[in-house]
Amino acid sequence: MTQPTTVLQLDPGDNVAVSLGEVDAGQPIPVAGTAPVTAAAGIPRGHKIAIRDIAAGSPVIKYGQAIGQALTAVAAGDHVHTHNLGMAEIEREYEFATARTTPPPPPGDRPTFLGYRRANGQAGTRNYIGVLTSVNCSATAARLIANQFGGFALDDHPGVDGVMALTHGSGCGLVDGSEGAGVLLRTLRGYAAHPNFAGLLILGLGCEMMELDLITAELELSSDLVVERMTIQESGGVRATVAEGVRKIKEMLPAIGARQRTPIDARELILGLNCGGSDGYSGITANPALGVASDLLVGLGGTSVLAETPEIFGAEHLLTRRAVSAEVGRKLLDRIDWWRGYVAAVGGTLDNNPSPGNKRGGLTTILEKSLGAVAKGGQAELTAVYEYAERIDRPGFGFMDTPGYDPVSVTGLVAGGANIVCFTTGRGSVFGCKPAPSIKIGTNSELARSMPEDIDINAGTIVDGTETVTEVGQVIFDRILAVASGTPTASEELDIGQDEFVPWQLGAVT
Repeated sequence: MTQPTTVLQLDPGDNVAVSLGEVDAGQPIPVAGTAPVTAAAGIPRGHKIAIRDIAAGSPVIKYGQAIGQALTAVAAGDHVHTHNLGMAEIEREYEFATARTTPPPPPGDRPTFLGYRRANGQAGTRNYIGVLTSVNCSATAARLIANQFGGFALDDHPGVDGVMALTHGSGCGLVDGSEGAGVLLRTLRGYAAHPNFAGLLILGLGCEMMELDLITAELELSSDLVVERMTIQESGGVRATVAEGVRKIKEMLPAIGARQRTPIDARELILGLNCGGSDGYSGITANPALGVASDLLVGLGGTSVLAETPEIFGAEHLLTRRAVSAEVGRKLLDRIDWWRGYVAAVGGTLDNNPSPGNKRGGLTTILEKSLGAVAKGGQAELTAVYEYAERIDRPGFGFMDTPGYDPVSVTGLVAGGANIVCFTTGRGSVFGCKPAPSIKIGTNSELARSMPEDIDINAGTIVDGTETVTEVGQVIFDRILAVASGTPTASEELDIGQDEFVPWQLGAVT
């Protein structure tokens, strides 16, 4: 933030800059290294202003990258948004393993967090009991069971973080062996084996395709995970099932509540990176600051995983350069190609984004949104690319193929093993993701002031000029350790996160 602060030019080659506050028509706008330009119209904060003339059909450049093309001639000082900036398919040159960076460990003593050491060696950051449903038909019974443990019901067991129902809209009618069935099974298995669960009640109807045995077959669960299984048909109906389920969980509580947190090296954290309700500040404040925190964790030997494939479209060439090998880079491109076919099959395209809220916040094209979104991944080399809900099994910075829809995306990350999540937002997404705590990072100070009970960290201080990206990144990293040790997040204080278990539904339903 060494240049004039009315607008921010992110790269010397950019022909647009980002307004850091409301700009009035006729207001002179200082631009680093050149004469000021005059705003032709009022420009909202976070939106773009042309700092050079741009010919019709020419690329609009932000972050040093093309974010689309000018639909009409754009004069210096014009507001650049949906009325004069359009999506353009940009030819990218893909390089592999040409920009590999391994972040060094931060100086000083190795940081630790107070977590739950499970018998199989995994590290948990929370101590939940889950009611995992195999099919939608058992969803209501699961919720009725979990609801019995809300409010003050767990006051005598403060070591238990909660009892949550993991319900979904599928589990039957799927084509056996199909991609959709495989994704659901992988998701359910991932949650069943998640280290943030100390107890599990697996609940089915009794005649569904996704039978209980299918979920647990060949699944290596920790020996100290308390597991019970029930079906509604064998238990005598919903009322009897609920009564028996409540009894089984009450029996679990004393032993699970007695589990103790112990010091665990920070390298055992698996951090899920996600964003929702982005705005024009996302790629300037919260996302790059989260990238700093991600690099700090990776430098310690920990794991950080980016997601939302449709929201890295147009920036994938930056990630392939960071891949540890051509094989890893090409796997990412394969997932992009899969998405092209997936949306084309229903008459869509990958530029069906940003959302209306994103656009009100200043984002215009998916290319612009993606270039800001990848900043969450810092600078570390890309060590692995995972399919949805696939087990995260390699330290370092990875990528998971997920939709951009927040609950579905984070469900995949948590199923993969993420034991903590950082979620950036510029418009004010209220998001939690039990059993993993979700730290919400606001991109601007106005949001942090207007929704103080929903935002954990204000990264808007970066554009306010009171903190740097590096300083906020350190704040995020320190909060990650505190939350992993048991400090509740804003979403946990509000008991948000049960309804955000949303497995990705793919394929035909018969």
